[in-house]
Amino acid sequence: MKERMRLIMVDVKEQDTKAILAIFEALGKAWNEHNGQAFGLCFTEDADYVTFNGQHIKGRQDITEIHQKLFDGVLRGSSMMEGGSVQIRFLTPDMAIAHCVGAVKLRWQKKAPKNRDSINTNVIVKEKGDWKIAAFHNCRIQPPNFIQKWFMK
Repeated sequence: MKERMRLIMVDVKEQDTKAILAIFEALGKAWNEHNGQAFGLCFTEDADYVTFNGQHIKGRQDITEIHQKLFDGVLRGSSMMEGGSVQIRFLTPDMAIAHCVGAVKLRWQKKAPKNRDSINTNVIVKEKGDWKIAAFHNCRIQPPNFIQKWFMK
């Protein structure tokens, strides 16, 4: 009986992992289609979204509206690069943390420059059987500068 229960738990975790990965695929697809509505649907109603430069957006509606303005403006024609890494750690059966690495290529670029590489930390929750992002914090990946290197000695 114990063995059967363990196998069921592994299957559930595997299904949840696939569902969480599908969220990030949906985010990338929505970005590449410049669809703010589809992008926002990946988040909980009361989600917190912190941009790479520290802007704090509160709630799905604002996430949706702001991204649509970006897609129609400065990010018009941009694409989210595929192939970034995703690491998922379950905190509870209904909550996980995911770290994702990726970059956005602007419309005039052949490839995303290294200085656009970002890492984001996501708190993902299961609501009514569906996984959604409750908190998203994005940050540019930067090598340590001279002073940071000096302090690390």
